[in-house]
Amino acid sequence: MKSDPRGVLTGVHYIDGDHAACEGALAAGCRYVAGYPITPSTEVVERFAMRIPHIGGIFMQMEDEIASSIALQGAVWGGAKAMTVTSGPGFSLMMEHIGLAVMTETPCVFVNVQRGGPSTGLPTLPAQSDMMQARWGSHGDYEIIALSPNSSQECFDLMITAFNLSERFRVPVMFMMDECVGHMTEKVVIPEADKIEIFERKYTKKKPSEYKPYEPVKDLIPEMAEIGKGYKFHITGLTHDERGYPAMNEENQHKLVSRLMDKIRNYKKEIIMIEEDGLNNADVAVVSYGITSRIAEKAMIDARKMGIKVGKARLKTIWPFADEYINTLSKKVKAIVVPELNAGQIVREVERAARGNCNIISVPHFGGTVHKPEVILAAIKEGAQSGNNR
Repeated sequence: MKSDPRGVLTGVHYIDGDHAACEGALAAGCRYVAGYPITPSTEVVERFAMRIPHIGGIFMQMEDEIASSIALQGAVWGGAKAMTVTSGPGFSLMMEHIGLAVMTETPCVFVNVQRGGPSTGLPTLPAQSDMMQARWGSHGDYEIIALSPNSSQECFDLMITAFNLSERFRVPVMFMMDECVGHMTEKVVIPEADKIEIFERKYTKKKPSEYKPYEPVKDLIPEMAEIGKGYKFHITGLTHDERGYPAMNEENQHKLVSRLMDKIRNYKKEIIMIEEDGLNNADVAVVSYGITSRIAEKAMIDARKMGIKVGKARLKTIWPFADEYINTLSKKVKAIVVPELNAGQIVREVERAARGNCNIISVPHFGGTVHKPEVILAAIKEGAQSGNNR
């Protein structure tokens, strides 16, 4: 085990998801974290605070989550890759600043290690009840990216992806873990730094006199200006023009907001990641994410022993939602089973995308524990008995 000059702690490790997420952030080049202690996410920043002095960077424990969610944006505009880490109540406090990051096109990562809610809820126990909040929590029309790992290894791997996507699309990325994934200790393999693909920030090469901070190029994503190179520009949460100055009218609102949405929507195929298995000729598909996908795996194994043709579509990317994929899938199976550690959130998106093509079976669980595999198995059996919609 060794740490190379870029701070990557290479080799084979036996660590939990929180620690693996920290290592993924460091490997991605994150050098600034602002946060406030909150269960069950604190281990991420504890490890960052321990590791960052040896690499060169800053951890700041702020007075609250509101301060944390704005401090990291200042760090980004100062040239750093940055993130903040929280759980349910803190995530709620950060919503206004997530909207600001969207409007100012500030690349950053918000980590939410989910627990039971609402309010203080279940600080030490799991849930997946912040999934809709991740998409719709801030006011206004916008698009974000949200990823959901289901293992310690993916906490490392997808964290790198989260930073790459944030830089590629200049958007805040939500990293939606859960208490089980965060505290589950597993084998994690960290490769050499030169084998880790990093998307570096796209800085403009224009002269300072020619630069406009929100002038989009062909991919709809403006170039950033490198700090200390003589660029002067204005940043505001108000509706603004390409110079960054307030331009509050119908024309500019439509032009700006539609671009903020299209720069994600136009690249859904590049962003959306889905793990498939056993879907060829399947009668039932299980659509799941995070820790619930691990429980569903056992239910699918048992169902196959009974002769049921069942496959999985595990959502690594939650937002933007895989509408087209789910619609196509819904035309091939009798039923789609959607287990979640909430009262039924992503299942609504599945129902919307399926458009009545097959039976949609929600398997809710309010958290505190994970599902029992036999509950998901019962839903799979129900799905297999659905009318043939092929």
